[in-house]
Amino acid sequence: MAGTGKGRSGGRGNGNKGGRPGGVGHGRYRGKGAPRDAKGRKRNLAPDGRKQGLAGKTGAAGVSNSNRKPPKGRVHNDRRAASRTPKGMLIEGRRAAHEALAAGVPLRRAYIAANKGTPDQALVNLGKELEAAGVDVEEVPKSRLDSLSVRGAHQGVVLVAEPFPYVALEDVIDAAGDGDALVILLDHVTDEGNLGAIARTAEVVGAAGVVIPKARAAGVGLGAYKTSAGAVAHLPIAQVPNLAKAVDQLKDAGFWACCSTEHAAETVWGAPMHGRLALVMGSEGDGVSRLVQEKCDFAARLPQRGRIESLNVAQATTVMAYEWLRRTWKEATLATVEDAPAGTEDGWSFDVLEEEFGDE
Repeated sequence: MAGTGKGRSGGRGNGNKGGRPGGVGHGRYRGKGAPRDAKGRKRNLAPDGRKQGLAGKTGAAGVSNSNRKPPKGRVHNDRRAASRTPKGMLIEGRRAAHEALAAGVPLRRAYIAANKGTPDQALVNLGKELEAAGVDVEEVPKSRLDSLSVRGAHQGVVLVAEPFPYVALEDVIDAAGDGDALVILLDHVTDEGNLGAIARTAEVVGAAGVVIPKARAAGVGLGAYKTSAGAVAHLPIAQVPNLAKAVDQLKDAGFWACCSTEHAAETVWGAPMHGRLALVMGSEGDGVSRLVQEKCDFAARLPQRGRIESLNVAQATTVMAYEWLRRTWKEATLATVEDAPAGTEDGWSFDVLEEEFGDE
């Protein structure tokens, strides 16, 4: 009866029970005839009895098999997939495509499902809109769209947008110049909508730029384009590997770093929210991280009377950014009036300034 047992040769036999020398051993082959496996198939052994073709094994000639080339005709799946995937931000779905057009997202190419049978008029009209906007439109099989889709809901259209042109932190510092300036840093804000809303505020108040981390944070995608109302196209946005080091770099450039936190002793009305200010805003869940807080020169919070915990990060950023603008605007206006010759204040008077800005 066929079985598996230890042979007298020391090998483990796959032939007759008892493993006589004529059986097939996993050590050196000592029997006569061509070696065979348990199913009777010939085994390809090296002269020293080892299997050929195993990575890292050395044959009689001492040549390693670890660098063997794959058989002809074999293409690695990851390379093939990479060659098929276009570079850039992918936007899928009909509604998202219309929103991308409306938001002014720079589009490189559009892939639309090839028409089979009755035309999909909505898809036809979308293709015409894309072509009218100067986008290259290509009809492709549905299988191609399926391979590009991340969510599996492309609805017959996938757009390829230009990668967002992030800048270096040095570019933001250069944009700030030598005078009063505001730079907004976001500590792991993960919602694209909030990022876009903050970018809109930053652009409106005249900030020099926005700084975000490269990891665990929202980047500029379709959601940011939409909520920013196009502001991301006019505002320097820097991605940095380390936000704490970015704070240090801004401080070296003459900025004072303010940490926005509800645990601050001072409100935004009493804090020095003017001049060259690096305003650090944290995520709604975790706030500003401890290491980044320790890098800041002071902290500030928003006063409140209501019962809910706080505003969301985009709303809070707007309030604090406008406080910086109010202080900076007042100081600039006062300096202009004080330097002007008597009677040439362009209609401004100190009484008007008192009403405009109040006593501080």
